[in-house]
Amino acid sequence: MRDAISSLLPAGIPTARPSTKAHKTTLDQADFLALMSAQLKNQDPTKPVDNSEYVAQMAQFSTVNGIASMNNALAQSNSALAGIAAKLDTLIAASTPPAKD
Repeated sequence: MRDAISSLLPAGIPTARPSTKAHKTTLDQADFLALMSAQLKNQDPTKPVDNSEYVAQMAQFSTVNGIASMNNALAQSNSALAGIAAKLDTLIAASTPPAKD
């Protein structure tokens, strides 16, 4: 389809290429700090922003980072426990004598 449209354009006119760079759908702590720095740099000196708002937002980011780390640790523990349970099932099945009829 793109080639068909490109062939209709006069020579020398560039065509748009699809972007290969992935777009971020969420902001992280580094983005927040960059925004905060820009806001502090460009704020009205006669009406400075209250620092408690920044501190509260930074505390929220720290809490979210802690929760994400805990979630990763729990996921790793869960997979380790699943592996142990599978090995125990194998050992139990191997050591249990067959039932006699």
